[in-house]
Amino acid sequence: MRQAEHPDRDDIALTGVMGALSDPIRIGLVRVLADGRERGWGELRAPVAKSTLSHHLRVLRDAGVTRTRQEGTRCFVELRRPDLDARFPGLLDALLGAAEADAVGSQVDAA
Repeated sequence: MRQAEHPDRDDIALTGVMGALSDPIRIGLVRVLADGRERGWGELRAPVAKSTLSHHLRVLRDAGVTRTRQEGTRCFVELRRPDLDARFPGLLDALLGAAEADAVGSQVDAA
């Protein structure tokens, strides 16, 4: 498996972030990761096939929303909150508040 590539903080584009956050499953993943804990991919539970979950995680990573770290055969993911807050102050708080109010992404959780 090749090492994941992440955009530098200054290269994170608003349009990329907004596109990545346009799906309820990806919003749910962000909601789960918003507690600041790094999670193994196997801990993330969503009502989609593993290959689809992998696709959603890749979209979030490529947009700069998450950071993925590989350790042996396991992959871990965390929200890049400090980078996103620096680039787009208040965006994550607004997203998370609205998502919780409307229960968007509530079908995603962690083991």
